[in-house]
Amino acid sequence: MTEQRIGFIGLGNVGSQLAGNLLRHGVDLTVRDIDPQRVAPLVARGARAAASARELAAAVDVVITCLPSPEICALVMEGADGVLAGLASGTLWLEMSTTDHAEVCRLAAAVEERGATALDCPVSGGCHRAASGNISIFAGGTRTAFERALPVLAILGQRILHTGPLGSASQLKVLTNYLCTVHLAALAEALTVARVAGLDLNTAYEAIRISSGNSFVHETESQVILNGSRDINFTMDLVIKDVGLFDSLARELGVPLELSPLVLAIFRDGAGRYGGRELSPNIIRRLEEACGVRVLGSGFPAQLTDEEPKVRGYEVVPRGR
Repeated sequence: MTEQRIGFIGLGNVGSQLAGNLLRHGVDLTVRDIDPQRVAPLVARGARAAASARELAAAVDVVITCLPSPEICALVMEGADGVLAGLASGTLWLEMSTTDHAEVCRLAAAVEERGATALDCPVSGGCHRAASGNISIFAGGTRTAFERALPVLAILGQRILHTGPLGSASQLKVLTNYLCTVHLAALAEALTVARVAGLDLNTAYEAIRISSGNSFVHETESQVILNGSRDINFTMDLVIKDVGLFDSLARELGVPLELSPLVLAIFRDGAGRYGGRELSPNIIRRLEEACGVRVLGSGFPAQLTDEEPKVRGYEVVPRGR
């Protein structure tokens, strides 16, 4: 258990689960969110509430942000009552949002001007793994900063990868979210074809699971698709934001992508039809409506839970290191 005082800003679907893990491990925790209903459950469990990001930053050794967009993160960091206004020398800032790598580097420079240290530390694996503490974490920054952050990251997640310099973790995060989205769009097509062909969808699920067509996305999101809840705690507007960040990175680097613009168009169409806050696995609804079918199985859960016992997080070392 770390003895550091930790502040957590951004208690959305993932952030609230991550903050809850810190409380379960006895961490001295201060929290902040613009929605008091997200703050209250954590305060009831022993956290303190901060009236502003500035107040939180001044009271802790480690500031963690987990926010929905680069624009919101900039506001939280740079506002009159933002993190930078209260940040003391020696504080550690962990940016756990899925964000733009150039933006995190820009904000990190302002953090370091105040004698503090920054790491970008996005997470991957879904809300069910954030809840269990078995989520994966990428961490970009100096090796010294990574080793300082590792005890906190080991509580929050299981597999922890030092990705290299600051910003590299954010680049890898949008890359992996892009791949997740491609898999989801492909699974929507595959499962709809199976349904229209008259195949048993429970059998189709297992065929994909035990084959070369399998993926993490299939083992998770296909289950809530076939249940009908489509509830993965992730929405189409966030897909568009994340894939948009990946697409922007590719264009910045001059890489002529073909799938990425198509996937963006699919989800923009879905958001236009059903709203940006529609759950992302319900992208299959476009195909269901076009074919006049419902793609449903039986016995699948409405929401995912992580059955893997929590173990203390550990560093994943790339091959050849």
